[in-house]
Amino acid sequence: MKLKVVELCDFVAGPYCGKLLADFGADVIKIERPGRGDDARHIGPFRGDLPNPEASGTFLYLNTGKRSVTLDIETEDGRAVLRELLRDADVLIEDRMPGELARLGLGYEDLQALNPGLIVTSITPFGQVGPYRDYKARHLNLYHASGQGYLLPMWAINLDVPPCQGPGYLGLYDGGMAGATATLAALFWRDNGGTGQHIDVSIQHAMMALERSQLRRYVDDGVSPNRTGKGRLLESLVECKDGEFAVVILSSQQQWEGLWRAMGKPEWGTKPPFDTQKGRSDNYAELRKRLNDWSRTVTQDELFHRVQAEGSAAAPILTAEGVFKSEQFRSRDHFVTIDHPVAGPLEYVDQPTRLPNADLPPKRPAPLLGQHTAEVLGGLPGYDRDRLQRLARNGVI
Repeated sequence: MKLKVVELCDFVAGPYCGKLLADFGADVIKIERPGRGDDARHIGPFRGDLPNPEASGTFLYLNTGKRSVTLDIETEDGRAVLRELLRDADVLIEDRMPGELARLGLGYEDLQALNPGLIVTSITPFGQVGPYRDYKARHLNLYHASGQGYLLPMWAINLDVPPCQGPGYLGLYDGGMAGATATLAALFWRDNGGTGQHIDVSIQHAMMALERSQLRRYVDDGVSPNRTGKGRLLESLVECKDGEFAVVILSSQQQWEGLWRAMGKPEWGTKPPFDTQKGRSDNYAELRKRLNDWSRTVTQDELFHRVQAEGSAAAPILTAEGVFKSEQFRSRDHFVTIDHPVAGPLEYVDQPTRLPNADLPPKRPAPLLGQHTAEVLGGLPGYDRDRLQRLARNGVI
């Protein structure tokens, strides 16, 4: 039986959680405000650079495979419809501020009485508890509140280079991923004799957890790590012949020896201070200069394959163009073309996992605003065509 998920979310974190479940075959019913819809519909980039709520790249990517229902839950009629949708639902994903749904009579206790097996996944900036629970925040605020921003840019020359946030909405995707993982775990628990439950996802906490290896160093050493790389011989960013960049790994003697061989076994690499891990760490600035002297003589692709061939680790810093041209991604069918009725055919990043024995549904485009309202609500008891028309006239749907 297909998993029924109701998504009451905007923008990135909650919709990404819903997208991940839809990618695995869940029936995700997206609740949107009549007339406006998800905020992501109004944020570019837009196809052809022409603003259009049906052609936002942000919205199109985050909402593939879902069905859209317009519903104003600020009205009593709207709340009644939502309750009917949730009566037999498996999951509700919501991103309202703590207490907001309870104010509307839709808090977890209310929904638990309606549907004891319901999993409610709440994704908020700072979570349901704690002194910050009622604070609103954008991606920039959350990134720095998590501690990750202080470590970026990782290869800053000195601390005069100010900290920055991660690219795009990376931290919000972290929150969505945490929500999807917890939701699947809760479903596993419920379906093995457990109950429904309320999942509390803090986006700040989700981001902080991904940097625990660096933040832990404060506990171990009593010193906060910083973004200059001083005393932190793990990896180094280098510039290549073609003007692009790569990362080489320096975290152990074995990694260094493989890199040294890939460089052509330069004599300086076997002499003090560069012959030991401590010497390389203590002289990191000079080491980095010498690495760049070599890396500028090879292309990004040459560097990557030479280092890998020596059993060490390196990674190209791919541009967007480089990602789309990557032979590795193409060989894994990492991109899929989906035809949208307004935006037209576009290439989307497919899910990174492969389930060869699972019968997953074909990819469907992100829905038009309210595209499935009649289809979904018409299947609810008591919601015939006349009643839906009255709700539409009253602005409820």
